[in-house]
Amino acid sequence: MSHSYLRACSKFLLKFCLLGFCSLSMAAQAQLIPVSQFFQNPRFSDAKLSPDGKSLAMLMSGHDDRVVLAVLEIGQLQPKVIANYGIRDIRNFHWVNNERLVYDLSNRKLAQGETFYGPGLYAVNKDGTKRLSFVNHSTAYSQRHLTERLLPWNTFFLDVAHNGDTADIFVIQGVDPDGGSNSAYDLYRLNTLTGNTELIERPGKVSKWLIDKQGVPRIARTIAGAIATIHYKDPKTGQWRKLAEFDWTKKHDIDPLFFSPEGDLYVRAYHGQDTSSLYRFDLQKNQLEDDPVISLKGYDFNGDFAYATLQKKVLGIHYEMGTAASLWFDEDMALRQKKLDELLPNTVNRISVGEENRASTLLVHSYSDTEPGLWQLYDFVSGKLTRLGNSQPGIDPAQMSFKELVHFKARDGLEIPAYLTLPKQGTEKNLPMVVLVHGGPYVRGGHWDWKPEVQFLASRGYAVLEPEFRGSTGYGMKHFQAGIKQWGLAMQDDIADGTRWAITQGYADPKRICIAGASYGGYATLMGLIKDPDLYRCGIDWVGVTDINLLYDIHWSDVSEEWKTYGMPALVGDPLKDAAQLKATSPIENVARIKQPLLLAYGGADRRVPLPHGSNFYDAVKAGNPRVEWVEYPEEGHGFYLLKNKVDFWSRVETFLEQNIKQK
Repeated sequence: MSHSYLRACSKFLLKFCLLGFCSLSMAAQAQLIPVSQFFQNPRFSDAKLSPDGKSLAMLMSGHDDRVVLAVLEIGQLQPKVIANYGIRDIRNFHWVNNERLVYDLSNRKLAQGETFYGPGLYAVNKDGTKRLSFVNHSTAYSQRHLTERLLPWNTFFLDVAHNGDTADIFVIQGVDPDGGSNSAYDLYRLNTLTGNTELIERPGKVSKWLIDKQGVPRIARTIAGAIATIHYKDPKTGQWRKLAEFDWTKKHDIDPLFFSPEGDLYVRAYHGQDTSSLYRFDLQKNQLEDDPVISLKGYDFNGDFAYATLQKKVLGIHYEMGTAASLWFDEDMALRQKKLDELLPNTVNRISVGEENRASTLLVHSYSDTEPGLWQLYDFVSGKLTRLGNSQPGIDPAQMSFKELVHFKARDGLEIPAYLTLPKQGTEKNLPMVVLVHGGPYVRGGHWDWKPEVQFLASRGYAVLEPEFRGSTGYGMKHFQAGIKQWGLAMQDDIADGTRWAITQGYADPKRICIAGASYGGYATLMGLIKDPDLYRCGIDWVGVTDINLLYDIHWSDVSEEWKTYGMPALVGDPLKDAAQLKATSPIENVARIKQPLLLAYGGADRRVPLPHGSNFYDAVKAGNPRVEWVEYPEEGHGFYLLKNKVDFWSRVETFLEQNIKQK
């Protein structure tokens, strides 16, 4: 049965009902999109032009839903599959030069607990010939002697040499040979035709490397305790020298981002301002230039670069504020962006070129709050657009709900951003609402894009509020620092204040609100039920922290020792100095206060928030609360990866919400 037929039937039913011949609930049921449709694996997930722009490599689902790597010669109609594995999926790929690509593997039919190997690393020519393997998949000691000529599994791609005359790439290898949480990496130069490697001298315990566009390692960021140091390899002396030093726990750092073809170093820095901006760093004077290259009002700079190696210049910068956009320094690229935005007015249209910037074809990736992702080729001479593929072809953007960036005042006057999504059908007032709290928490949680969880909830008639509470990054230093040591305190109050704002605005029915989230969001869900029992009718916590001290005490988690020793005490709380606060703000210590219906879901193989967080809490809460539902996915880790488990979990969410807040 075609999508067009179903859409026609849905429109007829809705019109029929609006005339009074049936209930609106019947029309809503007729339009319900299956749960699985929202959480399908992407059918088309990436595409990149070769450096000369004459070939296009892409990832798409082939036989048996396996991801294959294919190459299309520009001007031809049929791509050629050059890498295809019956039991694994291509994960990431990069052009090494105009003839050769490098890629690694994953398995999207296995969850974290079933995965016993790394991504590996392979290279192949664009015609499918000269395939070589460089990195071992297995972590098992018994197999190491069988593949001793391969690099160990914890070796990962970093960058290409950006030189068409070579087939070299750079890989990083975790210093920890047992595969623990790595915060230091060796750097190797690897030839993808011979497999030969060269170890690069490092100036210390390097956590980040940066390669220039001539294929030379130039920047190394080292960590020693709480101190991070930026080193620069001076071409005049061939020696590493220090550029900057800072306490990495306080976010006043200089973050090296990019070495341009001209030889300029671009960094992200605050430079005395509340928000970070993009600056050039003067390598002769060892200081930032006075004026930023780009500064975003109200937002920290987050973005990347478009450049041309042959022309030796930066073409433009892609960045994000409330939505994503591009700033083009090149006049031709600016004109092409304008024409594309006129052709595709309802989406963010990110364009890219081969880094040699010689061809007349651009690659366009378009997306929005209702469009999961569409890839097309644009010939800027003829003005023709050629469709390549959709991320989620089973999703009709016309059926999706719009997402809006809003702001509300916290009780202390701090302005909090949030994303609000209202159901496409029906009224926009007095709705049942899910407050969806992001994890991290020291990340930017919300973006103007298509999010399956949000769209699924909206399709079932719920308003969705995603608050960017204090402590979230991306909105300036003041916003971030206001969240220091505020788990369960002011960070939690921001979420409650956003909920009350939605009630005051008339969007949310005060008696039909559920709080939900994963990881830190799961923690905030439990603390919301504890601190604001009159505000939230129910809670949904998946893979959430329940005991702050347990984050310190479980030694087999994947949390690094640097984070435990320096990051967590500074940002979350010191287990000794702040012991009373951590106890008061741990859900496990306040479990008897939770009386609302609660859905708990955890992964048995979770190393970020290990299973005892969930199982200990469930044992404690069910003693005084009969309305608690528990589900464990033994093979899953920190988040649910397998389609069957995502469908099972969100089906449980659907039933749980229907029972608790759907009806008045």
